[in-house]
Amino acid sequence: MSKGFASNYRIVLLGVGVLACFGCVGLRLLDLHVLDRDRLVGAVDRARRQIIVETARRGDILDTRGDTLATSRSLIVLGVDPQALRKEDESKWPQLAKLLNMPLADLERVFNAKSRPAAADDKADDDRLIRWAKLSESVEESTYDQITKLEVKGVYGNRTFRRAYPHNALAAHIIGYVNKEGEAAAGVESFADFYLRGQDGWRESEKDGLRRELAQFRNREVDATGGYKVVLSIDSAIQHIVEQEIEEIVKKFNPAKVSVIVSEPSSGFILALANYPTYNLNEYNTLKKDEMGSMRNLAITDVLDPGSTFKIVSASGALNEGMVTPATKFDCTLESMDYKGKPRRFMRDDHKFDHPLAVSEIISHSSNVGAAQLGMLLGEDGVYRYARAFGFGEKSGFPFGGEVSGFLNTPDKWSGVDITRIPAGYSISATPMQIHYAMATIASGGVLMRPQVIRQVQDASGEVIYNFTGSVRRHVITTRTAEQMARMLQGVASPEGTAPMAAIPNFEVAGKTGTAQKLINGHYSEHNHVGSFVGFFPASRPRVVISVIVDDAKVPGGRIAYGATVAAPSFKRIGEQLIQYLDIKPVLDPGRNLLVMDGGRK
Repeated sequence: MSKGFASNYRIVLLGVGVLACFGCVGLRLLDLHVLDRDRLVGAVDRARRQIIVETARRGDILDTRGDTLATSRSLIVLGVDPQALRKEDESKWPQLAKLLNMPLADLERVFNAKSRPAAADDKADDDRLIRWAKLSESVEESTYDQITKLEVKGVYGNRTFRRAYPHNALAAHIIGYVNKEGEAAAGVESFADFYLRGQDGWRESEKDGLRRELAQFRNREVDATGGYKVVLSIDSAIQHIVEQEIEEIVKKFNPAKVSVIVSEPSSGFILALANYPTYNLNEYNTLKKDEMGSMRNLAITDVLDPGSTFKIVSASGALNEGMVTPATKFDCTLESMDYKGKPRRFMRDDHKFDHPLAVSEIISHSSNVGAAQLGMLLGEDGVYRYARAFGFGEKSGFPFGGEVSGFLNTPDKWSGVDITRIPAGYSISATPMQIHYAMATIASGGVLMRPQVIRQVQDASGEVIYNFTGSVRRHVITTRTAEQMARMLQGVASPEGTAPMAAIPNFEVAGKTGTAQKLINGHYSEHNHVGSFVGFFPASRPRVVISVIVDDAKVPGGRIAYGATVAAPSFKRIGEQLIQYLDIKPVLDPGRNLLVMDGGRK
């Protein structure tokens, strides 16, 4: 056979190889176009299709007069695809840098970042391309319009909403905040998130090889629905008055903590609530680790011994049960008294009394011995029952999370001396909110109200979606008992009482001082106190309840931080400003004395 021709064997082998190749190609085509067609077509569609979310605008939070406390600003997150940049646009870069308030060198560094460095185990020629580099996450709409007009190819932005708080720290512990991830983290923001957050929209579209949207291929689109407005009972003007007063307390006494609450007794709505320390809502993420405690709403998260403000419980209980009248007298010079067959030693009073004290004087002079004897009349079960009725030992129903119940043992766990301690406000702990609403019970005519901070929910046009009204928790004492207590509490702010500095000329001020030694390392300290004044006015027709509670104030000269010294003056200053702002009218009866004897006039 000539060497110029292949053998038959080789020709057959070659033919079989060619046929095998065509067979493999055919089988692969069959697999791609018939057997696996649906999966592959779906994969292509998924690669081309994209779901673009349109973020809903979060609703505003307003105060009771319509002032904006929290709002959502429309901002643009601006970025660049370095691969899409054109040489002819370089002359526009300085203008872009100026609009972004960004050094040109920094902008050029981003623009020239064509790719990311390869990982250690990647090949050098597999460098990953950068398709998105952020330039700014907070470009104003007006600035973005100017950037768009520059027509720098590859520079584009996505609209987002950023939460803003126009008054910074004002009412921080009521409002709460939304974090960078868009999650409502505290306060009204969290509690009313269902109303505020709205409903995100979306659109289904296709994208090209550069992952740009092909708008002509949009086939489904759902518009975003903005959130509702939430209107609070907080009044910005009153809140400002309260926070200014707290600043003065801090300057003068350098306390560890302060809580001030102002509310409407008839409805339970809170008009102002502020704590020290506090924080700026717009800068919550800048707080250092040791400053995180300033984010707590101390009015509901921290407890303290209420001290003499608690004396309203045993006095109200004994009056309500008909055991005493305001004129019933007690020997308050005693050091101890037999109770259930055992001598019980009293807590000493700050002042000695040379005559028996009427119930009205036990309140106005804040006698520990007198309060203990009223407690003994009621007995352990009676004191406990009225303490619980006034809201101690249970959560107030304040709508936000973090509230604690305080501490009030059941009578079976009382020690032998607790019957002399608890009526005077010791061996019990309570939150400022509990103390406030206990006093508000007397101001409301004997009804314990639930704390409320939201008045309305409105849609974007201002139409009311839902109205919140006052919520009664329970009836605690009779209206007559509440009126008797209100008259007796006026004696506290009289020249003969413990807090004449709380008196407001021409107005009936009713209230109670409290000075409690702090429990430090298991012992009551002689140098660390909680001073408070909790009251309301006008006493016979209450418009506002005000609580001022100052923890561990440093009084000049090392003196005791009595409630009359560190809290009562602030009550007066806040009250005087509220008289003008709320147009509160005096209720005067020249024939009426502050102290009530047997339900009549003395």
